[in-house]
Amino acid sequence: MIMKLLTIKNLNSGYGDIKVIKNVSLEINTGEIVSIVGANGAGKTTLLKTISGVIPAESGEIVFDGKRIEHLPPHMITDLGIIQVPEGRRIFPMFTVYENLLIGSVLPRTIKERKNNLERVFELLPRLAERKTQVGSTLSGGEQQMLAIGRALMGMPRILMLDEPSLGLSPKLVSTVFEIISKINSQGITVVLVEQNVKQALKLSQRAYVLENGMIALEGSAEKIINDPQVKKAYLGL
Repeated sequence: MIMKLLTIKNLNSGYGDIKVIKNVSLEINTGEIVSIVGANGAGKTTLLKTISGVIPAESGEIVFDGKRIEHLPPHMITDLGIIQVPEGRRIFPMFTVYENLLIGSVLPRTIKERKNNLERVFELLPRLAERKTQVGSTLSGGEQQMLAIGRALMGMPRILMLDEPSLGLSPKLVSTVFEIISKINSQGITVVLVEQNVKQALKLSQRAYVLENGMIALEGSAEKIINDPQVKKAYLGL
């Protein structure tokens, strides 16, 4: 039975007078990986930030697990289990790996599970265990991305939203990051993926939405999207 976890209806948001997200409606089902793809400036990051509460919704609805959340502050949305890994990793460069991870579990429901969650993160991302006492700024780009993902997992997400997780990484590390995302999803965590590597993202996903000028231009199964002539030409160079 398909269970809707996140439903967005006629969402509008932006920056002051600049409207970026225009009447966007989409659904995310429990346990799936959904990609949101589109050209630079299409509004992908703004959409994630609006779901996270970082950018306020101007109008429309965001319903998570039956509850309206579009007017909640970011920390309350995080506490419900919607957690974003931002573009550019945004780790704390002068804190150690261990300290960065602890920052991911400061809300009451996560503090009591901190020890267990640390063990899970180190099992999934053993490189972080090896680098536990290193400060963030000394990590490679791939290690920093793993740390950003690990920190998010410490918050016990029900939906993990990843914004360009492969950006700036070597092809080998890109493959590693996508393997990690697949493993996270296999543990029952729903994933929303914004990714420049469209082909790889669609291969990993069950469904996808194509965002164009802040609006949904196309939606459907990832297989349908990856074989769409418009997508092939615009995003895959085929």
